[in-house]
This record gives sequence, structure tokens and C-alpha cells, in this order.
Amino acid sequence: MHQSVDHPVLQHKLGYLRDKQTSNKDFRELTSEITMLLAYEALKHVELTPVEIETPIAPMTAQRVKHDIVIVPVLRAGVGMLNSLCTLIPTAKVGFIGLYRDHDTKQPVEYYVKLPPITNNPIVILVDPMLATGGSTAAAIDLIKREGFSRITVVSIVSAPEGLAEVESRHPDVRIYTAAIDDCLNDSKYIVPGLGDAGDRIFGTT
Repeated sequence: MHQSVDHPVLQHKLGYLRDKQTSNKDFRELTSEITMLLAYEALKHVELTPVEIETPIAPMTAQRVKHDIVIVPVLRAGVGMLNSLCTLIPTAKVGFIGLYRDHDTKQPVEYYVKLPPITNNPIVILVDPMLATGGSTAAAIDLIKREGFSRITVVSIVSAPEGLAEVESRHPDVRIYTAAIDDCLNDSKYIVPGLGDAGDRIFGTT
């Protein structure tokens, strides 16, 4: 299942993120801010467990996140979403998946996978700014499941309908949260209207 998060502050920031005049510095900052807003929504299903604490005034029963959270950015653009999630969830573990899209076949090619050990029935938050064809996202989910993880949520800033359909057909058990569902993919498999190449705009490359 997928959900488009239409909070007005998020949509305001997304408009600046899309603008080709936005600098690399501002693009990085906006990516972090939008990720934080998306994460609030994506984490609303996280289970809590009661713990007994004492405030400066009295004892009480407080709530703590029950399961481990594992953040997995897809290299390289997903790294631009990592810091804000680590700020939101300082106890999170972090893994990395490296995929690139073959120029000719447009299919994802794996070149790096490093995930933490599985402990405490973890929830994986897979992050990548763009969900275009869905091939890389679905392949990343394949890799995560191959390593033994089963509870996976995808957070993507901009998605194409084709990509959402691809991921949902291959992984119907995975939740997808996105700030926007755009019109389509063009012949080069870029999202339209999109925001360009997120990795290039985050890191100032071409």
C-alpha cells in the first residue's frame, strides 16, 4: 500500500525542492526537512511498550518504542535523507544498499550491501528520494528480505505511478510513504515533472 502525505508545510517545502533555481545547499536542507515530515507519518504504526520511570514530581508509566529501527538509505541519493532520520531516531541502526541503474537495460545492479544484525524484531525504513521505475526499490527490498528482515517501510520524496505499481506488485506487504505522486516517467525513465537527479542536486555533481 502507498500513502501520499499532503501536509501543507511539506508541500510548501517540496515546491522549493523541485525548483531548478534551488541551490545545492538549500536542496540538501529541504531534503532533510521533508524527510523528517515524511518520517513522522511513516512511523505512526510503530509499536510502543510501557516502562516505569520517575519524573521530577512523581512516578509514572511512560512509553518507549518497542522494536529496533533500522534505517537503510539506497546509495547514493538516499544518504541525503539519513541525517534527519538519525536525528529523529538516535537509537536507530543504519545499513546501506548500493544499486545503480544499467544505462542500457535500465535494470538495477547491486554493488554493495551492509546491514546490521537482526535483533528485537526490527522495522526497516528504506529511504531513497526518487521512486521512478520501482526497479531499484523493489530490488533493494529483495536484498533486505534476503538478509532476513521482514518488516519494511519505504520513504520516498517523489514517486511515479509506474514505480509504485512495480513495488506494490512485487512486495504487497511493504508500506510506501511519499510526498508526491507525479504524472509519469519520460522516455529516459525520469519522473515528470519530478525534480531532476536527486543525487546530483544533493551532492553538486552532474
